[in-house]
Amino acid sequence: MNESVNLDAPVEPAALAAHLAEESAPDIVEALNREAPEVAAAILLGLPHDRAVEVLDQPELDCAPDIIEMLPRDRVASYLTGMSADRVTDVFKEIEEPGRSDLRDRLDAETRGAVDRLIAYPEESVGSIMTTEFVSVPTTWTVRRTLDHIRQVERTRETVYSIFVLDPRTRALAKAVPLRRLISGNPDDNILSVAPNRRPVVVSAHASRDEAARLISKYDLLAIPVVDESNHVVGIVTVDDVIDAMIQKQTEDVQRFGGMEALDEPYMAIDFLTMIRKRAGWLCVLFLSEMLTASAMQGFEGELEKAIVLTLFIPLIMSSGGNSGSQATSLLIRALALHQVRLGDWWRVALREIPAGLTLGAILGTIGVVRIVVWQKLGFYDYGEHWFLVAATVGTALVGIVLFGSLTGSMLPFILQRVGFDPATASAPFVATLVDVSGLVIYFSVALLILRGTLL
Repeated sequence: MNESVNLDAPVEPAALAAHLAEESAPDIVEALNREAPEVAAAILLGLPHDRAVEVLDQPELDCAPDIIEMLPRDRVASYLTGMSADRVTDVFKEIEEPGRSDLRDRLDAETRGAVDRLIAYPEESVGSIMTTEFVSVPTTWTVRRTLDHIRQVERTRETVYSIFVLDPRTRALAKAVPLRRLISGNPDDNILSVAPNRRPVVVSAHASRDEAARLISKYDLLAIPVVDESNHVVGIVTVDDVIDAMIQKQTEDVQRFGGMEALDEPYMAIDFLTMIRKRAGWLCVLFLSEMLTASAMQGFEGELEKAIVLTLFIPLIMSSGGNSGSQATSLLIRALALHQVRLGDWWRVALREIPAGLTLGAILGTIGVVRIVVWQKLGFYDYGEHWFLVAATVGTALVGIVLFGSLTGSMLPFILQRVGFDPATASAPFVATLVDVSGLVIYFSVALLILRGTLL
């Protein structure tokens, strides 16, 4: 961006628009995101029409619906008509009635029809992120005619990564020709002469976004055609659309995994009451769950009174179980998202986590025993005449607790997916709370077995 312009200093919208007019769309978006919606709208009006359309087409533009609602209606209709249909659909989803219907009525018939089709697809489906602006030609065309057609329609298409060749009678997809192969072909040859000798990779409009991302990654595609039941191309999903969708989903998953509801807006844009509502619910659930820890300790109150030394290791025990459970949950949520494991693989995962949990528990248990022995022998702390039994209790309990944490943390995502919930809702705090309660029960049960007749 032009460093001679201080975008953080107070500048009139018209002057700022004049400075930004020569910048790239992402840089303009970055500048607009620092302004209030009414100021951003005024700046947008000062930009050349094509540049304003390009800016509104950027998914990174915060508060785009608010900005659009502040623009004059005749200018908005012109902007929306020039934007890609999928971006218009995203904006419409966030505009409340009656504003949405008013804007819809101002669109041209082609754009309105495309938006109506796209907005009907489920939120997490491929259809919700596809665009209907693609290049298609019949199988009877030559390379020359196809190139001439691309020159005519290129400005109205989101991208021309591939040209989709359709059966002239059924309109079904026959081949997908990369633009590079088309350019290198003989102009007088049939379009099929430059088509790859394989079936085109396609995805259903009702498939999940994760499936589109998997196919694009697997086959190194820049765009993938979206087809209906009759193999008719209804749109395309480009790699940048998938990246934007995946970033949004991963952001939501990270927020859920941190023990809160996903935020619908950027952190700095969300209001105070919404922030409290998004965070308070899970905190209350986790707090109530942690009360079970107090109940578990009350159940062993007598043992605690007899062997107060056991309380020294409660934080150690609880954190080890929670950490092992959170580790396993993180691994399995990601593996499920990447289709590295499937729902039916739960027993294979369990067979892997059992020896892993035992080994990890033995490592931590050994460290715990060594710590008690060293502190006792060097005089840092006196654990009493039965200190070795205390060390054995801590070491044995850690093996059982880490095993239980690993097994619970790995199975919880499978259970949630099986009942229809997003595995990401198995947040780290939730797993830790669950394992905390169980860990205390395991710890004091082991203590009763080992210390019976001595401290207990």
